[in-house]
Amino acid sequence: MRRAIEFLVTRVLRSRIGIALAIAVLVFAVIGTARLVTGPVDPAIGLSNRPREPITTVDPTEGDDGVIATPVPAVPSTRPGELTPQQTADRFAKAWLGGPAVTAEKWHSDLRPLSTAGLTEKLTGADPAGVPAEKVTGELILRPRTEAFAEVLVPLETGRLRLELVAPDGRWLVDAVDWERE
Repeated sequence: MRRAIEFLVTRVLRSRIGIALAIAVLVFAVIGTARLVTGPVDPAIGLSNRPREPITTVDPTEGDDGVIATPVPAVPSTRPGELTPQQTADRFAKAWLGGPAVTAEKWHSDLRPLSTAGLTEKLTGADPAGVPAEKVTGELILRPRTEAFAEVLVPLETGRLRLELVAPDGRWLVDAVDWERE
């Protein structure tokens, strides 16, 4: 017996496999003891005991539980003497469409005063010949988001130009251009 205990302490418990076996025996002992102490499990408890009707958290007679009222977007504010978001978008769209005779330098110089520095940088190297439309076909649609951010949709003959405008200091500039083909 002494040899068995010595072998257990000096060899088995000092190896990784021995330690893993000891931990496994300890875990099974704890689980077995817990099962003996708790007794048999009732099969009606748990997911098998589903309610017959749906669980509701709102009184169904109260009506719609959605948003009561959506907030009205703030009216875009413009510094006195500056262009409104619609005017800026209209001028930008006309400059963006350019025409077949416009050079890349002229196109960029026409867009620069109506664009943010970030958009001007993104448009560097863009070719006006790649613009997929030639004329505006309807009224611009303004979608104000905040006092300093608005979206303007410009209908064109082959799709729709979506412009995002910002006015951190009351002067509206186009910050993003997106093209939606119809």
